[in-house]
Amino acid sequence: MVLNYPRDLTEEQNLLLNSIRGMLEEYGENYWAKLDESHLYPEEFVKKFTELGLFNVPIPVEYGGAGLGIREASLILEEINASGGNSQPFHGQYYMSWLLSKFASVEMKKKLFPALGSGKIRMQSMGLTEPDAGSNTPEIKTFAKKDGNNYIINGQKIFTSRIEESDWILIVARTKRYDDVQKKTDGISLFLLGPEQKKEIEYTRIKTMFNSQTYQVFINNITVPEENLIGEENRGFGYLMHVLNPERILIASESIGDMRWFIEKSAGYASSRVVFDRPIGENQGVQFPIADIYAKMLSVSALRWQAASLYDSGGDIKIVGELANSAKYLASEYAWQAANVAMDTYGGYGVAVDTGIERKFREARLYKVAPITNNLVLSYLGHNVLNMPKSY
Repeated sequence: MVLNYPRDLTEEQNLLLNSIRGMLEEYGENYWAKLDESHLYPEEFVKKFTELGLFNVPIPVEYGGAGLGIREASLILEEINASGGNSQPFHGQYYMSWLLSKFASVEMKKKLFPALGSGKIRMQSMGLTEPDAGSNTPEIKTFAKKDGNNYIINGQKIFTSRIEESDWILIVARTKRYDDVQKKTDGISLFLLGPEQKKEIEYTRIKTMFNSQTYQVFINNITVPEENLIGEENRGFGYLMHVLNPERILIASESIGDMRWFIEKSAGYASSRVVFDRPIGENQGVQFPIADIYAKMLSVSALRWQAASLYDSGGDIKIVGELANSAKYLASEYAWQAANVAMDTYGGYGVAVDTGIERKFREARLYKVAPITNNLVLSYLGHNVLNMPKSY
């Protein structure tokens, strides 16, 4: 396997890697290929993941968790993808656990964290994107109206992942109308919807080109108790920044794992495939693109690790945002390049389902547009980091 880690991993980090590698030996590429074919959630894998205590990684020690950081989570997700798997179900519960640890009430932490770590409940779904707002979060229309000790929520969400597979769901809603606030990022609040509220949610699955449990969601007059508000009312957008930076870093890690998988497959095939009486890897046109993407993988991995380390150490959120967004952008772009290199290396065999190239090819494409399109990442860097005029 193509390895890609800093040389100074801690003993705990090495133990985590050994645990996940041992588990992955039981779930080879055939397991993920069958799930892809049937568009099924990896239920068996998630149960084993839970048994190993890997959902405890981001949960604070005082609530029964391991109290580890985004570096450890990054290693885990990267390894899953590098083995040919798909770690989508895990990044959501990781970054939402960090959100809760920073902003949820003590009562909510006591209620949810032990159950999340043990696998009694799952929290893998966040309803943010809306049909008419897209990535422009301030223009969401979902609204939570205060009613005594409750909120009444109405609205729609689109491309909400794993709502059917989750017991608790994070919903982003306005508590002040867009036109009623001077600063358009004000007036947004975060709510946790539990099993009782979930029963009232209507959702329809969106079939995608790869195996992803993604839904359109309809929220009609759902009553949510005020204790399910995360942090303070109207300040949710700021809290989201503490979710989105970890999300970017974790997505970068998954893409880096994909790059490793494509590189290993491409290098192996180029060395063994013989055409015109010699391995095709002897041709510079085959060999050099693989070597090129390997060098890019090493560079973006170092950037990702820097972003993760700064986040874990409580570094400046603006600098973390600069590094996290850059890592997400480069990793997703390079992973797509690696996918195309693998497809070119395999030639016609690349589109054959049995090789697995076409499956990972489809999966790798996602992160150029989700959870945020790379054009918006460039816009963020241009305007917020380089101080150029806003481009939209």
